[in-house]
Amino acid sequence: MPRLAAARRAVASSFVVLFAWPLALAHAQEGAQPLLGASLPGLLSYAREHNPDLGVSTFEAQAARERVEPAAALPDPRFELELMDFTNTVNSGRSPSLLPGQVGNTRYRLIQPLPFWGKRGLRGEVAEAQAGQVETMQDGSVLEVENRIKTAYARQFQASGQIRILRETLSLLDAIEKIALTRYGVGLVPQQDALRAQSELTSVKIDLVEAERRRRESAARLNALLARAGDAPLADPDRLPPVPAGVSYEALLEQVRNRSPEVSRERFGVVAAQKSRDLTWLNRYPDFAVGLTNNRPYNAADNWEVMVGFTIPLQQSSRRAQEREAERKLEAAQGRVVAAETRLAGRLGETLAAFEASRDKARLLQHTLLPQARATFASAQSGYESGRVNFNTLIDAERQVLRTRLALLDADVDTAVRLAELELLTGAPL
Repeated sequence: MPRLAAARRAVASSFVVLFAWPLALAHAQEGAQPLLGASLPGLLSYAREHNPDLGVSTFEAQAARERVEPAAALPDPRFELELMDFTNTVNSGRSPSLLPGQVGNTRYRLIQPLPFWGKRGLRGEVAEAQAGQVETMQDGSVLEVENRIKTAYARQFQASGQIRILRETLSLLDAIEKIALTRYGVGLVPQQDALRAQSELTSVKIDLVEAERRRRESAARLNALLARAGDAPLADPDRLPPVPAGVSYEALLEQVRNRSPEVSRERFGVVAAQKSRDLTWLNRYPDFAVGLTNNRPYNAADNWEVMVGFTIPLQQSSRRAQEREAERKLEAAQGRVVAAETRLAGRLGETLAAFEASRDKARLLQHTLLPQARATFASAQSGYESGRVNFNTLIDAERQVLRTRLALLDADVDTAVRLAELELLTGAPL
């Protein structure tokens, strides 16, 4: 019996290992996958699949495209059943009836309405232009979501960079504090130097707390755009998008006119207004209908009838008003195109000016001010260790380096944000 129990335990443990191994392997593979957030293309690809706003715009565009075929289709035929002399007055001796074949005459009629030539095609073209409008709105939705993701990614990069710079500054201040305490311990400097170093450390730690808060906020904002939980883990961004070397206002303005979803939407509106105006003009002419009737009199042979009918467009004053309305709508649609181009041209000029200013500022900070600040700090540190400068000079030099590094980070991030705005306006990557 003990051997049998031991064998059962061994078999049970084997089954546990057998069934637990795939689960453990799945968890291990899941943990081995890189975190989302390090790469901007990865974020954009994830958002295209999971962002609910993009899903809604896709479905709306598909629905608008499905309206094109019904708009150009023939109207449904109409069937009529007519019971003549249902009281059977002619057929004396029969009681009234509502059954086909049991009355004086039963008529079966099929009628097909036929719009005037050209109306069906114009209705289809109007629906086609309206579908194009919705599809350009979908393109605009994609660009807007991508712009928000690019901006959130840049802010995440900014917060992570601030945390990195502040932590490096804390390490530097720790070393400065040790120097100050050492010199204070041998009586070379006053106690104020050590207290000033500790105060500076506390100030940087407060800034670090604020930077951590900004990083959590930007991570929650980015997760919301990805349709993820607000506290879902995100990797630190690797790098900002590359900045194009030369950007021409004329070239960008041409892209705005040719590729901007907003301008394209208004141009589709012009096409729809033109086709609607042409359709309104065709309403001067009558629509037709053809019909086929089968007569079945009681106790008599069947016979057939063919019918042709048409509408009589008598309300000409009403039609003239509709035509004037269509003309004004066309003029309004054409005006909206000009207004959209003018509005986007102004935004393009403002954004391009801000982009170039941020780019030039980052270049000056990177290649001029930051090397100067670091050289000043190195000189001040050497002078303080040798007793040639006071502690305030050293702290001011350290503050200058910190401010310059943070300003450089802010300029790079602002350049990336302005670049994303330019791509939103032009409708394509630069």
